[in-house]
Amino acid sequence: MQFQVPQFIEVEDKIIGPLTIKQFLYIAAMAGLSFILFFMVNFLFWVILATILMIIGAAFAFVNINGQPLIKIVFSAFQFYMRPRLYLWQREAAVKELLLSGTKEFGEEGVLSKRETLKNFFSEMPDVKNLWRELLTTKNPLPKREKSILPTFKSPAERFESFRKLAGQKEVARRIDYR
Repeated sequence: MQFQVPQFIEVEDKIIGPLTIKQFLYIAAMAGLSFILFFMVNFLFWVILATILMIIGAAFAFVNINGQPLIKIVFSAFQFYMRPRLYLWQREAAVKELLLSGTKEFGEEGVLSKRETLKNFFSEMPDVKNLWRELLTTKNPLPKREKSILPTFKSPAERFESFRKLAGQKEVARRIDYR
């Protein structure tokens, strides 16, 4: 027994013509507010206010930003501005001066000679970029790092498989296994 699986569950139903119920309510609310304002204000002022209200209603009904409805974005912005924020102050670190010549703290050699010693030590170490370049370009194994590479020229295994598309049609395609 086969069952129908609903596929477009994220799309709202069109209830009133081409509009969903939310879209219709936004536009109807702004039209009702415009109707009330017609009896309360001057005609020219009412035209300006009604135009602004209809633009706002249409924006709430139809505008999506990054997949989110405009009303949700406006509500989130309102909450952001109304909630208290916590600001943390971090003290600046005290600046410490070092003397580069020989001092009592560093002995007779000083900081400069220690720096030279470290530079010589690190120059003997393999550089990560050079090691990466060697791994990518050389066929010779790196000492104590890799096994030797034996040339094996094996063609990829080819076979044909049949599969069904989402619409239900069967198709045959070549499958290539590169392992």
